[in-house]
Amino acid sequence: MSSLREQSNIKYYTAPYYRISNDDGDLAVLGKGESNSISNQRSLIEDYVKDKPDIILCEERIDDGFSGVNFERPAFKQMLEDVKAGKINCIIVKDLSRFGRNYIEVGRFIQKIFPCLGVRFIAINDNYDSVESNSMDDQFMLPFKNLMNDSYSRDLSVKIRSQFAVKRKKGEFVGSFTIYGYKKDTENKNHLVIDEYAAGIVRDIYRWRLEGSNNAKIAEKLNHMGVLSPAEYKRSSGLHYKTGFETTGKAQWSSVAVRRILTDQTYLGHVVQGKKTTPNYKVKKAIEKSPEEWIIVENMHDPIITRDKFDAVQRVLKMDTRTAPKQTEVYPFSGILECADCKGNMVRKLVSAGRDKAGNVRKYPYYMCGNHKNDPHTCSSHMISERELEKAVLLTINTHIENLINLREVLSVLDHKQGSISEAKKNDMQRLEVNKEIVKLQSLKIALYEDLAEGVITKEECFEFNEMYKKQIEEYEKQAAYLKEEQELLSFEKIKKSEWMDTFLRHRNLTSLSRSIVLELIDKITVFEKGRVKIHFNFQYNYEMALKIVQLYEMGEEEQKLG
Repeated sequence: MSSLREQSNIKYYTAPYYRISNDDGDLAVLGKGESNSISNQRSLIEDYVKDKPDIILCEERIDDGFSGVNFERPAFKQMLEDVKAGKINCIIVKDLSRFGRNYIEVGRFIQKIFPCLGVRFIAINDNYDSVESNSMDDQFMLPFKNLMNDSYSRDLSVKIRSQFAVKRKKGEFVGSFTIYGYKKDTENKNHLVIDEYAAGIVRDIYRWRLEGSNNAKIAEKLNHMGVLSPAEYKRSSGLHYKTGFETTGKAQWSSVAVRRILTDQTYLGHVVQGKKTTPNYKVKKAIEKSPEEWIIVENMHDPIITRDKFDAVQRVLKMDTRTAPKQTEVYPFSGILECADCKGNMVRKLVSAGRDKAGNVRKYPYYMCGNHKNDPHTCSSHMISERELEKAVLLTINTHIENLINLREVLSVLDHKQGSISEAKKNDMQRLEVNKEIVKLQSLKIALYEDLAEGVITKEECFEFNEMYKKQIEEYEKQAAYLKEEQELLSFEKIKKSEWMDTFLRHRNLTSLSRSIVLELIDKITVFEKGRVKIHFNFQYNYEMALKIVQLYEMGEEEQKLG
């Protein structure tokens, strides 16, 4: 009996479909990459149609780098459009796995959609041709092969996820594309190195934000300068970069892109991964994970931004620093002035006072309690002129810097003293003895109840001894807490490091204030009545601990002299 193909003079205008993907493990096994290569698929199909005059090859469709688990592939979708337009009536693939690895969807296309559209489907290595295959064997084997392909994808997905999880925990970068400002190390693709050009733009963004420009203004400035956005920069570097926000035009800088850069800890030298996940190997829609679930491994590559500058920017982003009408920059003290009484924000106002030589009205800025401005009954004004505030802040900063210079010199001397080692050892011995005494007294307390039960002591004696031991334990616990604090100070590696001091010292002999300097050095400023202010500096904890270190060593030296 002749086949259906031989009984008909139908011409099949055929689209050869080729697909390859790392996600499917097509290149994961030695030799498999070549067997699944596009060129290999093309050769197989061309050889197959040589002796089949009814098959006319038309434009081929290639999806290079697209998973077979879903059908959101550009070439595949274009091929379906060709079918609907009547350009082709036959699709040919090397095997079913090239067509897809989702057995439900593959089955739906082959058994429902293609027959309805009158499309012939051929999978060469699976010996399947929809025109000739109507046997019960084909009806059983086709779904079975699809199921095997689907199972392969599921197992592979589990393995890949496990491998990526291990790499992420080790701080190895596993992303396809690096964050703006970095590129993959040519010698180790799991390590990031600085991209000097893009890193320069990142530093500018941080500097502009600290100088008072908001995110939208920074984005506008970058677009005006003609700086390529992160997406366009990747594409210009030859990377096939795609996002979920594709537009027809060229991607521009936006306030969202700027904020993303300003909040990313990768610029501190940390590897930050695991921000998103997918439900399973079939559903590719990304789900955002909470920051607590992110995998962050610190100090894995060179930083672009210093910790103090990064922290300063984070404080800025939390502030309400809206600019005044017709004002493009944020004022130096915006967002950091606090009323001493109601703890509300201070607001900037202008007062008119006389005219200049040109006849223009002179305006003098001052700050007042925001709650008082809204309702005078809630709080007093706490008024202070901007000029007086600047003078007070400048004087306090310069005084603090001089104190830090002296403090660093003292710490440097202490660091070179051999006594620091013996002091630390002495502290360890004292802590050990104190802990021994606490354990001994706790044992004596427990023994009291045994002595009471055996009639060795009376209830009154048991109570008296118990109170005595309790007081002694409390005294020893206080001593242990003091020794622990002292031990932490003696091992002052973190405190004596000068990075936090350098933040201040590079501004020695300061004569004027800018927004960036204020944010870099000051946490907040508390404003009291009658123009009195209290300045809370950044790194205040480090400063106080450094002072305690000096005091401890001075006390130790006095004890040695008296001894």
